Amino acid sequence: MALESRNPFDGSLIRLYEEHAHEEVEKILDSSATAFEGWSRTAFDQRAEILRRAAGLLRERNRDHAGLIAREMGKPVSQGRGEVEKCAWVCEYYAENAASFLSPVNVATDAVCSQIVFRPIGPVLAVMPWNFPFWQVFRFAAPGLMAGNTVLLKHSSNVTGCALAIEEVFREAGLPDGCFRTLVLCSPRIPALIGDGRIAAVTLTGSTAAGRAVGEAAGSALKKAVLELGGSDPYIVLEDADVEAAARICVQSRLINSGQSCIAAKRFIVHEDVYDGFRDMFVRGMRAAVVGDPMEEDTLVGPLARSDLRHELHSQVTRSLEMGASLVLGGTVPDGPGIFYPPTVLEHVSPEMPAFGEETFGPVAALSRARDEREAIELANGTAFGLGAAVFTRDVERGYRIASEELRAGCCFVNGFVRSDPRLPFGGVGQSGYGRELSEFGIREFVNTKTVSAYPG
Repeated sequence: MALESRNPFDGSLIRLYEEHAHEEVEKILDSSATAFEGWSRTAFDQRAEILRRAAGLLRERNRDHAGLIAREMGKPVSQGRGEVEKCAWVCEYYAENAASFLSPVNVATDAVCSQIVFRPIGPVLAVMPWNFPFWQVFRFAAPGLMAGNTVLLKHSSNVTGCALAIEEVFREAGLPDGCFRTLVLCSPRIPALIGDGRIAAVTLTGSTAAGRAVGEAAGSALKKAVLELGGSDPYIVLEDADVEAAARICVQSRLINSGQSCIAAKRFIVHEDVYDGFRDMFVRGMRAAVVGDPMEEDTLVGPLARSDLRHELHSQVTRSLEMGASLVLGGTVPDGPGIFYPPTVLEHVSPEMPAFGEETFGPVAALSRARDEREAIELANGTAFGLGAAVFTRDVERGYRIASEELRAGCCFVNGFVRSDPRLPFGGVGQSGYGRELSEFGIREFVNTKTVSAYPG
């Protein structure tokens, strides 16, 4: 079976990739398991040198990789360059810090010596999405490789070119054969792959439905899994917020990656005292966004990655309107080539509507009024998801309290949009998954946290 890579801007076929046959998958699994035996014993400084070379190659090829991302899934090239640079950063971050994150911890006990040590566990399968086709891979691969594990990548079929380009970066950086391999496979083959005895664990970034399938397969095989799933991220704008700044940041967050981000702002819950002013400034910002060719420097919103995604997004908008939401901007599928959807604003959005309760993966914003802080928090938490959230207020102490104590999400920000950072743990709660990526917490997800105690002979 062939996997198709097609340009969402003009519909042109980029390339067909032949799916790996069973025999080829067996060879790749064997090579990963064999490579682990040597890589797991490689010193941290040697691993770090390879990661630093990978960072250098990413920077050298930044424009080429950004162009590939734009062609395969439609991300504007200016954002693609930022994505590739962030991948170089995460490589350098773990090259610098992995050894200290995984250094032994001494514990005082009645033994002569008691330590907690961290040891790699083996080949880890990474099932990755198309929306950040480089970053999602590197944010796992950098800590995973520095921990001494090997990586098997099953990427989304529409970004197979990106998957192979990443493999080439690691190969040219000097990573030993078998330490990072791409599996060109269709999704139905993933559960059997997870059950294979050569796979030690699995990490997935994707939809909640995909998370359930992978989590079920991993649980059945008694294997560790980290799941970073969808979100319906709420942004609260309180009555004492800098409304102009809040509107600008909210537009930016809603339109990152053309709205195709699990941590993009999706629901905007605004105190009634500042609602009208926020609404007007927010709508102006959404209307001003340049929609067009992702290869053009001034494009902010490119096409959606696939036509089925646009169909689902428009269905969510239509159903919300039928249930009583009001259309302020956009909401119409444009004629012509390209899988475009216009920046869209809905208001009077209530909890029973798809635009409130479901993840909207595209440039669609849902506005809701709140009478006070308490109602705003209740509306923000009124979701099965729990990935990111933000609150805007001039009282930073108040905002910090709400973010820290009140909002049910894995990543909460005050007066800024939710983003991932190699220095901070990233992940969600509820239907947004479990486990953490990045920081010292992320690198410790896929290690054996081993107790070693010694008594007198």
